[in-house]
Amino acid sequence: MSFHKKPATYIKSLSLNVQDLTKMKEFYQTVLGFVVIKEGDRFVQLGIINEPPLLTLIQDNSYKKATIKTTGLYHFAVLLPSRSELARFLKHLIGINIQIGASDHLVSEAIYFDDPEGNGIEVYADRPPESWSWQNDLVKMSIDPLKANELLEIAQELSDWQQAPATTVLGHIHLHVSDLTAAEHFYTRGLGFEVVSRFGDQALFISTEGYHHHIGLNTWNGVGAPPAAAHDTGLRSYTIVYPDDEKQVGVIEKLHGLGYETNKDEHGIYVLSPSHIKLYLAV
Repeated sequence: MSFHKKPATYIKSLSLNVQDLTKMKEFYQTVLGFVVIKEGDRFVQLGIINEPPLLTLIQDNSYKKATIKTTGLYHFAVLLPSRSELARFLKHLIGINIQIGASDHLVSEAIYFDDPEGNGIEVYADRPPESWSWQNDLVKMSIDPLKANELLEIAQELSDWQQAPATTVLGHIHLHVSDLTAAEHFYTRGLGFEVVSRFGDQALFISTEGYHHHIGLNTWNGVGAPPAAAHDTGLRSYTIVYPDDEKQVGVIEKLHGLGYETNKDEHGIYVLSPSHIKLYLAV
């Protein structure tokens, strides 16, 4: 099954505040193989051809990189459709001299790097769900070395990376939060996700429909970390998609019952998390 369409609740897209729109646009086109969906003087939407945008970059002369550790983006994760595509992508990154990290998480194989303004990016391929190990409703994940040489051997038999495959999606998002207990309460009781993995008292991972995680949450920027300022570069907002109107309305009612206020702007209905991260509730 796909964990990124109905009946799952999943992450559809995100937007970033950026300083250098031209440089960032070129990076996402060249490195990730995204195409421009729409652009203007101060923004560009990027993603897969003939699909809604996965990433929106918004530029303003007032945007500056934060000088302190805040809540916000740890990384966003681009999910490729197969291991062979990950192999092709790894070869591509090495060929253009991108500095990377890499891990085998048991449920997936992942490559990590930053964009020019320091936003964390993961590009990964899932292992078959039937191979994932579950115990007491928690999935087993690890941080083992990636078998990079094995992937590069596969890549030798493939054509070069040109652009992100047609079925590429935003697989998950991983966030810095200020309080893990408050975050768990908000995302589970409010937004309807389920905890599927814990990393001590520092991080937890949540999902729907038995995915290994649609959202990661951690306090690695410090318990009580302040929210990003409006003029900081980095995460501006992200969008969660619900399977139908009834589910969306139910979540909004739950949020109101828990004391959270929802609002609406030109992009849709949104709420601020306990860590003051803006997220849209879409269908």
